[in-house]
Amino acid sequence: MNHAPIAALAALALTLGACSTVTTGQMNTAPVTPLSQYVLQVEPGVDRIALAVHDQGLSGNQHAALRGLVSRFADQRAEVLRIEAPTGNDPVAAAQAYAMRDAIQAMGVPGDRIQVVGYDAPDSRAPVLAGFEVLRAHVPDCSAEPRSLGSRFSNLPTGGFGCAVTANMAAQIADPRDIRSPRTFQPADSGRAAVVFARYRQGELASAEQETLVRGRVAQAVE
Repeated sequence: MNHAPIAALAALALTLGACSTVTTGQMNTAPVTPLSQYVLQVEPGVDRIALAVHDQGLSGNQHAALRGLVSRFADQRAEVLRIEAPTGNDPVAAAQAYAMRDAIQAMGVPGDRIQVVGYDAPDSRAPVLAGFEVLRAHVPDCSAEPRSLGSRFSNLPTGGFGCAVTANMAAQIADPRDIRSPRTFQPADSGRAAVVFARYRQGELASAEQETLVRGRVAQAVE
């Protein structure tokens, strides 16, 4: 019995099987669609500022930095704003930490959402830190993704396909929490809709009245 044709068929099957294996960006298996190799993801981060310790208390620049931090804290809708003072029992550093707490509270942050804690510092006069935890959109490093565009025997997407699109979206998204879940919509204005339907049923004009533009007024406005 001649076994050569059988051996050739087995070798061909192994070759085709090897061609069907594809390594993709973030997935261990072939993606469902070409654009599903990369998906938007979030990662934890910290928005934190460091204020130097002064014997005379908070400076004007430090008050401005705290106002900016409080504004971002409100925009991010974070839970807790944490003040971290250096350990070492330095009275000036401790006084600065509590002065920061009072200033932040005066800017509108409730006292139960402000924490004052200590952190291990190399110097008892190290800066006092203030910040809060945030979510950031993960921006993939597309330069590190495989980009072999050599001979291929499948129509599956190449490694790195879709990485640039995902990276651009992650860099531009305003609120990374939208990646986790969609926002809740405000209820519709049913009162206005009822007025429109009532006018429609009575045969009246349902649309809002449009302002009549006069050429003279338009020309005057352009000036």
